[in-house]
Amino acid sequence: MTGREIVIGVTGGIAAYKTATLVSQLVQRGAGVRVVMTRAAHKFIGRATFEALSGRPVARRIFGDAEHPLGPHIDLAGANLLCVAPATANFMAKAALGLADDLLSTLYLTFKGPVLMAPAMNERMWRQPSVQRNVAQLKADGVQMVGPGEGWLSCRTKAIGRMSEPEEIRLAIERLLDSGAGYVEA
Repeated sequence: MTGREIVIGVTGGIAAYKTATLVSQLVQRGAGVRVVMTRAAHKFIGRATFEALSGRPVARRIFGDAEHPLGPHIDLAGANLLCVAPATANFMAKAALGLADDLLSTLYLTFKGPVLMAPAMNERMWRQPSVQRNVAQLKADGVQMVGPGEGWLSCRTKAIGRMSEPEEIRLAIERLLDSGAGYVEA
């Protein structure tokens, strides 16, 4: 992982708290990590957490600033891997349709390297035909998926929809990077 640049996209789901552990694990293994948070992600976890763990500012705005004169969606697109964790039904729908209305969805459209998504949502949402169509489209587009798993959900049931554990996501990232961006079964 040393010397690899990884962008972690954080969307608005309760599983965002687990993403802090993922970022910490990646940094401890020598990766440079940049976090991009959606507006909804800020409802679940603060940017200070990710800035402390990554040692870098969180990217939030779609339009350029002093750090990203070309725009962060251009500057960050050169990373070795993009991982979206948690990947909500909303984000996956936007990605499957090619919609870009925030920094993360715009970055996804400009990103040339491997993309890994860790879905997380309520079981009823996960099982919706529209969500499954979007997942199928993303896989057809070359996006790798890790999870979701079965376990305790915030809706107080045990079911499928739980975001994979940080260690599992980290291992999927490492396999993807080691494979030279080829297909990795996670």
